[in-house]
Amino acid sequence: MNQETFQIFLWVMSAVASVVFIALYFVEAGYGMFRTASWGISINNKLAWALMEAPVFVVMFGLWGKSGAGFAMPAYSFFLLFQLHYLQRAFIFPFLMKGKSRMPVAIMAMGIVFNLLNGMMQAGGLFYFAPEGLYADDWAYLLKPHALLGIVLFFAGMVINLHSDYVIRHLRKPGDTKHYLPEKGLYRYVTSANYFGELVEWTGFAILTASSAAWVFVWWTFANLVPRADAIHRRYREEFGDEAVGKRKRIIPFLY
Repeated sequence: MNQETFQIFLWVMSAVASVVFIALYFVEAGYGMFRTASWGISINNKLAWALMEAPVFVVMFGLWGKSGAGFAMPAYSFFLLFQLHYLQRAFIFPFLMKGKSRMPVAIMAMGIVFNLLNGMMQAGGLFYFAPEGLYADDWAYLLKPHALLGIVLFFAGMVINLHSDYVIRHLRKPGDTKHYLPEKGLYRYVTSANYFGELVEWTGFAILTASSAAWVFVWWTFANLVPRADAIHRRYREEFGDEAVGKRKRIIPFLY
């Protein structure tokens, strides 16, 4: 792949994300509270999440090693942050899950395909096709205002995401299968605080890296999570009532 082909790849990925964004307002992705038998064969949720998220970790590691970028800063720090997220997402998060939920194989397969492509996209943007001189400042790059802002947003988003997942995991007592409205942390303001955290995290990553590939990933994150947050918001209003949900927004506090 050369620079021109990589740019076409980014445009195609952006276009597909646009289609996904529209489609998800009409079709509820069948995992979690929206899983139905119509999605076909399903497997254990923990296994599905691990299998779905691990490929991007492996691809990024392999392409970083092959690139020869080594430990050169600041690109190596970007690599570590990306891998930190997916280390947690692929190898820790699934095994913290409670209950006996299942995920359709079709959903898992789509996730695997996206993660493989995203691993190629992010590694390409950081190690193979970054604009010449963009990362020439070594450690000093990380002290630039936009980089500092990106780092703060990345870790703020990660903390929000991890805490929100913790809140969700502890809504039920052992053996309980009822649904509950989460109300702690940022769930006081939105019904999908975990998604808000992830969106903030990857926005921070894109600001930090100044990578067009990272911004395409932000668009994918938005396109995937915002329609789902809307569906969750509607489900909560149906299940718990308008009064219980109150003035909470869907995913972005005070806005949407």
